[in-house]
Formats: sequence, C-alpha cells, structure tokens
Amino acid sequence: MSWSLKNWQRGRILQQEGIPDRIWQKLIHLRCLKGLNPEELLRLRDCATLFLHDKQIAGAHDLQITDEMRVMIAIQACILILNLDLDYYENWLEVIVYPGEFMLDYDYADTYGIVHHVHRAASGEAWLAGPVILSWQDVAHTITRPGHNVVIHEFAHKIDMRHEGANGCPELHANMSSYIWHEVFSRAYTKFCHQVNREQETIIDPYAAESPAEFFAVLSEAFFELPLITQQCFPSVYEQLALFYRQDPAQRWR
Repeated sequence: MSWSLKNWQRGRILQQEGIPDRIWQKLIHLRCLKGLNPEELLRLRDCATLFLHDKQIAGAHDLQITDEMRVMIAIQACILILNLDLDYYENWLEVIVYPGEFMLDYDYADTYGIVHHVHRAASGEAWLAGPVILSWQDVAHTITRPGHNVVIHEFAHKIDMRHEGANGCPELHANMSSYIWHEVFSRAYTKFCHQVNREQETIIDPYAAESPAEFFAVLSEAFFELPLITQQCFPSVYEQLALFYRQDPAQRWR
C-alpha cells in the first residue's frame, strides 16, 4: 500500500471513529501518560483510534467489553509506539480479555529442542503472530499498582517478537548499536538475577529474572510507569530504552 493511500485511509478512520471526549478525558490521567504535552496527547489519541480500528478486543468467559475498557487498553498499548508507528503491531488481529487471571497450559520446545510443559496462572500473554491475552482485573489495577502495567508488558513482548522472536532485543533503529544494547542489557540482567537469587529487595518485579525477554518487558513497564526510579537504578538501560522508544518519560515527569 502506498504511503499516500495509507495516510488517506487513516485520515478517514480518525474522522469517523474518533474516541469520545467523555472517555478520553477520563483516561488521560493514567500514570504512564504523565507529562505528555497537548501535541503528544493528540497523537496518542489518533494512534489509539487507529489501533481500535485494526484490532478486535473480545471478552472471554462472558466478560462484557465496554468502550471505556477498549480505549484504556488501546491507550496503554499505544504509549509504547507514540514516536514509532502502528506497523509495530501489524500481522495479528485480536486482544482477548479475561475477567481475571487465566490458566496457561501448553508445551514448547526450547532452543536445544527440549520440550517443556507450561501450566500456570497468568495475568497476560503475548503470542507470536497471535493474540495478546490480558486479565482485566490486572489492567484495571494498574492505577493502584505503580510500576506494574500488564498492557505495556505484553505489548513490549509483541514489539520484541517482531525481530528474531522474544529475546529481549527488538529490532533497533539505524542510530543504535546492537553491540551496546546487548552489553548494557546483559550486564544489567546478570546483576539483577544475582539480586533475585540472593533474595535481595528489588526495585522492579523479580519476574524480570525469568529471561532476557521478561527483563525487557518489565523494564519497559518501569520505563513508562516509574521513569525517575528506572533512570536512577538502571541508567544505561534507561538510555537504551529512551533511544528505542524515542521518548524520555523521566524528563516529562520533571
């Protein structure tokens, strides 16, 4: 599709399917949006509108999805790509929302060909070329749990998956160094895993020690939800995330 046709279609969607003011005004006080200027809020609103046009948000277990719920999910998904592009979420269609935690039950083979079985409760899950699955209870509790944002977490996985699968290194921009990214994240991840293994108190969710992919997703949560603390405790990681997301939430918060 040509650039001009694509933008013409997006313009029509924005004219016809805009987010109602009553919903928008209620949700722009989310913690991850703190400090956005009027121009950034306008672009975020447009991005969320286009996201809602492209994606189906369906409730599971008889959960009724309201317009406000749809917009709340879309806003938090789109804060990650505010200065990127909606194409970061291409090639998949659906967000499935459960009332609360849901059970994961599946087999997978690791890089060595060893098959593992997963059976556990989860608040979110992202599938390569498949849906994002969320617990509405956890989405709604984002407001009362600073630093925890299941929508940002799962959509960070989606961005990570676009390049060589979920490994903690998304496809970097031309002005970024993959060597520096790997050095910075590997050093920080190793140090963090040592803290968790020693049962030391950590600033971010200990779940980040599960894998480099989870470390990237949890740090993305903290980058938007607790930017000043993240910049102080993980300065090199924060710098790489700021380059990748092309945002500086800590500066906005100041």
